[in-house]
Amino acid sequence: MASSADLWNWERACTRLLTVVADRTQAESGWYGHCMQVLRWFLAYNGIDEGQAEEIVENAVGGRFGSWIAPDVPVVDAVSSRFARGVGGIR
Repeated sequence: MASSADLWNWERACTRLLTVVADRTQAESGWYGHCMQVLRWFLAYNGIDEGQAEEIVENAVGGRFGSWIAPDVPVVDAVSSRFARGVGGIR
């Protein structure tokens, strides 16, 4: 099980990546697909296998974002928290 500091770091990384992708894509049509791809790449870079990465990202993000709508802070926080718990469950 991951420590609370590890979970905080994973959560913070997700928050940062999510907000950068939303900003760079201007939250246009399908932006969240790019976000999910970036999160999977990040997990792969950190040694998490593709299947686990897909599951973590889908559980964290799946259906919580919409096209043409930038996520608000509570949604970003919720997704990032789910993301961190998903990673923490395998670490």
